[in-house]
Amino acid sequence: MADISFGSGDVWLVGAGPGDPDLLTRKAERLLAMASIVFHDALVSQAILDLIPRQVMQVPVGKRSGRHSMSQPAINGLLVKSSHNGHRVVRLKGGDPAVFGRMTEEVDALQAKGIRVQVCPGITAASAAAASGVFSLTRRGSTRALTFITAQGCGNGQSDIDWSAIAGAQTTLAIYMGRAAAPHIAEQLIANGLLPSTPILIAVNVSSPGERLIRGRLDRLAALMATVGDKDPALLLVGEVTQANAEAADLSSEWFELPIGMASAPKVRIRA
Repeated sequence: MADISFGSGDVWLVGAGPGDPDLLTRKAERLLAMASIVFHDALVSQAILDLIPRQVMQVPVGKRSGRHSMSQPAINGLLVKSSHNGHRVVRLKGGDPAVFGRMTEEVDALQAKGIRVQVCPGITAASAAAASGVFSLTRRGSTRALTFITAQGCGNGQSDIDWSAIAGAQTTLAIYMGRAAAPHIAEQLIANGLLPSTPILIAVNVSSPGERLIRGRLDRLAALMATVGDKDPALLLVGEVTQANAEAADLSSEWFELPIGMASAPKVRIRA
């Protein structure tokens, strides 16, 4: 096991993974034990926060999609100040810091002040969702691309996503922060070439005890997303791969049927 360089004034950006403490990397756990202060997002699970030693200061900075309790410049300022005060600083982020984690802003702010910053990766939600659903995000010969997208702002016309470039039949789409934009996402993907029947999976509270995997089709996305609680983090996967092993999942999980719209409308299944 390699030694970790973590001196006074150093900052580590650490991925907390999707929520299950068993999916936290060994390096991340070691860094939490070595830190003197930890700034953590709201998506970091309590089970992971419980791994932080009692003597380590914990500071919630509460960033979640659509609900930011602290601005990014304010967070940057706290990191810089804590480093200048001689702390060993961990910035703990849900998932992987490099996947829609605003890592660049924090690295730039720290390096501009001459502060040493390093990164410990984490498991991103898309990987955890595929693991729970027992399917691969790519498939040789049929699914040749995997595209990560943030849908923040899509619902109010602020998105600059090129939908025609990403709506490919041989592509799996992993869409983060897409709850509010679900109707817009489905509309744009169908308008740009995906079939209404394209399989989708909504992973809710992925890897946590309250995990739900909701399988359906693209033209039912808005209705399916409406079944997700406002406070529950949800990831959307779009593509043929999400159908793989659906029957095997049936054998090991409790499922129930959710009617969408009229009684004659197609039904979808939710793993509870």
